[in-house]
Amino acid sequence: MKKRMCLAAAIGIVSVVSLSSRQDITFIHPGPGGSPHVLTQWTITGANVSIEYGRPYLKERTVGQDIVPYGEVWRVGADEATTLISDKALVFGGLTLPAGGYTLWVLPAADKWQLIVNNETGQFGTDYNSDFDLGRVDMKLETLNPPAQQHTISIDPVPGGGILRIEFGAAKATIPFTVK
Repeated sequence: MKKRMCLAAAIGIVSVVSLSSRQDITFIHPGPGGSPHVLTQWTITGANVSIEYGRPYLKERTVGQDIVPYGEVWRVGADEATTLISDKALVFGGLTLPAGGYTLWVLPAADKWQLIVNNETGQFGTDYNSDFDLGRVDMKLETLNPPAQQHTISIDPVPGGGILRIEFGAAKATIPFTVK
């Protein structure tokens, strides 16, 4: 009987961990250029976090050259600017995002990417205005093998927060954050 209770408790803990790390994805629309648009949602350490973005396909292009050119600010997706909303403050490196909505951008380079958080929302993805930047933080850049054929943004939960992950082509850029 004691073993069954321990097993039941262990299954319950695994279930709670699985539920807290679940990513809900809702299809929004196909996108004018064929890139599907999705709303992804997580509950991370009590914070409800969502990211809405377009998911372009690689289509035999190369990140850093034909798509997501190095040295140019990129909308982290397709079409409209990528939007992050959180009901609690998030801290990326030394950058604190108060609860609310933001657009996410990156400044890619061959050796590192910078995450740009911008206070302006609702704009098309080519209408970036640095005057509204909340701040920039460096991301860790790794090589994906095989390359990601479709752009993906996800969050991996960790104690106290998560790791924001952006994958496209051979690029995997990550940055940890905490929930405040």
